[in-house]
Amino acid sequence: MTHATMLTTVAALALSAGAALAEGETIGFSQIGSESGWRAAETTLTRSQAEERGYQLQFSDAQQRQENQIAAIRSFVAQGVDAILLAPVVATGWDSVLHEAAEAEIPVVLLDRQVDSADDLYLTAVGSDLVHEGEVAGQWLVDEVAGEPCRIVELQGTTGSSPAIDRKTGFENAIAGHDNLEIVRSQTADFTRARGKEVMESFLQAEGGGADICALYAHNDDMAVGAIQAIKEAGLAPGTDILVVSIDAVPDIFQAIAAGEANATVELTPNMAGPAFDALEAYWADGTMPEKFIQTESKLYTAADDPQGEYDRRKDLGY
Repeated sequence: MTHATMLTTVAALALSAGAALAEGETIGFSQIGSESGWRAAETTLTRSQAEERGYQLQFSDAQQRQENQIAAIRSFVAQGVDAILLAPVVATGWDSVLHEAAEAEIPVVLLDRQVDSADDLYLTAVGSDLVHEGEVAGQWLVDEVAGEPCRIVELQGTTGSSPAIDRKTGFENAIAGHDNLEIVRSQTADFTRARGKEVMESFLQAEGGGADICALYAHNDDMAVGAIQAIKEAGLAPGTDILVVSIDAVPDIFQAIAAGEANATVELTPNMAGPAFDALEAYWADGTMPEKFIQTESKLYTAADDPQGEYDRRKDLGY
């Protein structure tokens, strides 16, 4: 099917689906896995949103493997689900399976991550501006060190994933032109707490036991929390001896900020399902085509933003 034909098919499907709209739609959800607290919260909120709206949610945990996600999507297509939610583990390699969903006239909504495929292969994508998140984190560090020399170590997310690519790009954009700031070591820790601790230990060993490190930038909070433990075990004070800035705004990072062991986090809301279901409902009702990207809000949090209160407000969200 050509892209033009797909667009025609999408419009026709929308009009016919609107007439048959009723509670009880079945939605397939291919989740990356449970590599972080944020990811668990996204799953919890997606489940609760589906239940509140009367949807049947077919859930598949890919355990951070793209081949599992592709198999899940093909299973959803074979089942004839009404829509598919996809949180893609990496950005590339989706064209074939998205074509299969389009051929079956099943709308696909991307959650929190992007794919390197033509945008007529999915209905919309819900997420934050990942580059902007990295820029906010980088600008915080630029302002915090105020021109003083700062050697930075970076914990990257899963290699090839859009958050890892874009959050790195944004951070580098923010510190560009500030010769006092230098990323001296950068390595993936797969968005997990355990790997964050492990990789940070290697950074500390390579950088004078940590004495040569000014700041840690982590692509998510879970890696930062693991790194904080490594810093403490090395006899240093995280948040003081080594500044810590990360992304997601999960409950545990607010505890760390309240304790003075982390300095800043940039929020990525886990409620991607709400805007996704809103878009699907409008599409089913009368063929309304959503924007190709529905942007969620991001916010910088520091010790000045009541971190203990933020922890209390978020702790029961499934993180």
